[in-house]
Amino acid sequence: MERPVRPELVCPAGTPAALKSAVDAGADCVYVGFRDETNARNFPGLNFSRKELEDGIAYAHGKGAKVLVAINTFPRAGAPELWHRAVDDAARLRADAVILADIGLIAYAAGTHPDLRLHLSVQAAASNPGSIRFYAERFGVRRVVLPRVLTVQEIAAVNAEISPIETEVFVFGGLCVMAEGRCALSSYATGQSPNMNGVCSPASHVRYEEQAGGITSQLAGFTINKFGQGEPAGYPTLCKGRFVANGKTSYLFEEPTSLNTLAMLPDLVKAGVTAFKIEGRQRGRAYVAAVVQAFRTGLDAVMEGRAVPDIDLDRITEGGRQTTGAYERTWR
Repeated sequence: MERPVRPELVCPAGTPAALKSAVDAGADCVYVGFRDETNARNFPGLNFSRKELEDGIAYAHGKGAKVLVAINTFPRAGAPELWHRAVDDAARLRADAVILADIGLIAYAAGTHPDLRLHLSVQAAASNPGSIRFYAERFGVRRVVLPRVLTVQEIAAVNAEISPIETEVFVFGGLCVMAEGRCALSSYATGQSPNMNGVCSPASHVRYEEQAGGITSQLAGFTINKFGQGEPAGYPTLCKGRFVANGKTSYLFEEPTSLNTLAMLPDLVKAGVTAFKIEGRQRGRAYVAAVVQAFRTGLDAVMEGRAVPDIDLDRITEGGRQTTGAYERTWR
């Protein structure tokens, strides 16, 4: 029986320190963004200058790892220059691939830099063979990051139809309640969104107020949650707000929880997935190192025919809770 191809472990790096931590912990690839709105994690204190990226690529390549540059927001109509410059600079600095979502920007990259490897961002929300083949045949896209809405069986079926186009799936980190690239909650509340401005629930719109009995969190004037004395106060995003509906208080859209598919790695390998992606460019290097080490250990075990070890990641999951999300879709 033919052994499955070893998937790449694709890890987040929001800072140069996190890039080094990811590479040193065993990442095959790291993905990064420039310090502007061309990437979907455009937060203060994160991301890379051109010089930092140049140095980061040199460090990663020296250790045998790749660097992917996320340019995965949608350019402003009539003003694509910032995004074009990001693609040009990624190519000039010898990034191993760019991760793009906007079809116009993909066309620009394919036409201007024909040797630059193109990956389709999850923000493009391509989840069926027809849409994936379109990007591959029209623009030469080599890999697609699948939205977190498919079961393992559905992923295997997609892979069977699109080979040799590669697929990348998320295996750990924060979840999105919508099909990525199609959420308007943040822009509704703040006028800014991850799809256009690179920020979901930007910190400039966040407020915490101490009140009798606890703390209230707000986003752009909307009350998102109320926390009792001693209860950890989470970051206020609309999709993870706790609201009263029909007389019941609950997390109406999504509970704070983290995706963790460590135990499912054998199934994802069998499904033909090319790369496993860890979410968390906004997280610190200690988080990056811990998660990368865990998944490096798990993936190596799978490829060697051993059982995936039981590794406790509760301390770094959102809300201290874990889920396999849509991959198993146990609510059916």
